[in-house]
Amino acid sequence: MILAKIHVTLKQSVLDPEGSAVAKSLHALGYDEVEDIRIGKYMELKVNTNDPKQAAERVAEMCEKLLANTVIEKYSFELSEV
Repeated sequence: MILAKIHVTLKQSVLDPEGSAVAKSLHALGYDEVEDIRIGKYMELKVNTNDPKQAAERVAEMCEKLLANTVIEKYSFELSEV
């Protein structure tokens, strides 16, 4: 079995209003050193295979079809055996 750890974030060219709101709130709390925040999603899923190449292909397919909106988001993942 392979564990996929997937990170999905907005592309740099896309405005992140949620990140801006969090940055303003942190500044209001006195954390003035915060320059910028980008909010994203983190997912873990287990793939029932022992073939890392097959798992990578399937996870990329899942990201492209459902887990990430590739028009405005980018994704990355890492695989490990469990």
